[in-house]
Amino acid sequence: MNDLTGSYVPGASPLHRLPAGAKLAGLAVACTGLVLLRSPLPLAGAGVVVAALYALARVGAAAAWAQVRPVRWFAVALFGMQWVFADLESAATTVLRIVLAVALAGLVTLTTRTSAMMSALERCLAPARFAGLDPFRLSLLLSLTIRSVPVVAGLATRVREAQRARGVERSLRAFAVPLVVSSLRHADALGEALSARGLDD
Repeated sequence: MNDLTGSYVPGASPLHRLPAGAKLAGLAVACTGLVLLRSPLPLAGAGVVVAALYALARVGAAAAWAQVRPVRWFAVALFGMQWVFADLESAATTVLRIVLAVALAGLVTLTTRTSAMMSALERCLAPARFAGLDPFRLSLLLSLTIRSVPVVAGLATRVREAQRARGVERSLRAFAVPLVVSSLRHADALGEALSARGLDD
């Protein structure tokens, strides 16, 4: 199966060659590690490591920025709220955790084909057969969910930018309606891609 969302960036870096299962396991371990880091300084060190991984993957600055760009305003708002209700250190710690986790998840999608991710998830979900569930369809659902998150976030960013251009950035309706329509169009295009591959039944 070809990549269904366009997130994958072809390459021959060590991260591209790493098995999908190892990358997913590494992502889980890394995100757990981020939760255990309790102050901004070690999280800043983790940020250096994440930046080095992006450099190693050679996916390009534009693709790297595209992974965290959709959450920038959420990060700013969260930082402000944490600063008001907690303190500066807690605000920085919380925001760094979220941004780094998003960046790591984005790196996995940039360097892993959908087919490889599905195969790894299908192997992990093999015991689901005993519950009468199809591991292949579960893996398809999970992999498409993972890849759809940055797509929808990107759609939200474009809608927000269009709002500002029209001077209606305070209107919830002007944000929600175009976002829902764009998301439905994406879902429809994804459905057509799945149908073309015989996965619509």
